[in-house]
Amino acid sequence: MVKTAVILAAGRGTRLKELGTEIPKGFLQLGSRPIIEESLEKLYASGIERVIIVTGHIAEKYEELAARSSGRVVTVHNDQYADSGSLYSLYLAGNALQQLEVNHPSPSESASFTDTNSEGFLLLESDLVYESRALKALQEDPRPDLILVSGRTDSGDEVWVGTEGETLRALSKDRSKLAVPILGELVGISKISMPLYARLSEVAERLFEKTLHVEYETGLTETARDYPIPCLLIPDLVWAEIDDANHLERARGLYGRLGS
Repeated sequence: MVKTAVILAAGRGTRLKELGTEIPKGFLQLGSRPIIEESLEKLYASGIERVIIVTGHIAEKYEELAARSSGRVVTVHNDQYADSGSLYSLYLAGNALQQLEVNHPSPSESASFTDTNSEGFLLLESDLVYESRALKALQEDPRPDLILVSGRTDSGDEVWVGTEGETLRALSKDRSKLAVPILGELVGISKISMPLYARLSEVAERLFEKTLHVEYETGLTETARDYPIPCLLIPDLVWAEIDDANHLERARGLYGRLGS
């Protein structure tokens, strides 16, 4: 079981138009609290003790959240969030994990930040709403690396997961570009070991030589060329990513099925 989570939260929410300029996507509300707070509660219940949030757009909202988290949440700022993709944010989070750049006390006597590094981390996106069993499945599976996959959602912005024997081979929003069987949709919740992070970081550095505008899905696909990354399918998982007004409306419709 891993004890650290990394949440990517640097995005500008441009597809949400005016709403995206007012608050980060993680502070959208479907119920009585922002979705980032509901996600944190589910992470803590699954055994996570430390959360690193990579910020960018309206970073002060996440900094305020971290300030009232009793040391369980720390932030790493992507100051190039407007000119980079999610892979760069993930790269910055990895550096913080490896180099212990965040100097906060451990939230419990039995765990230290150094210990959680060796176990890897759960990777999430800030604009997700999901069932708790997504985290439970990743935490209970003994494999150190796992890409969570769901059945078809028809959300309109699917990232398809192409596999061979449930091992990742490709990720694409265009089904026709996948030359391998499609397992399902990328949920945006993964378990990343530190060895996988190290390989992913090497791939990222190579890609950054051309541009910082690279999404982490591209980094995973490139890494999977010579590093086996297993996928875990939960066909009936209820979840939603909120990128635009249609996604927000869909998430509201699913909210009552997400549970605690």
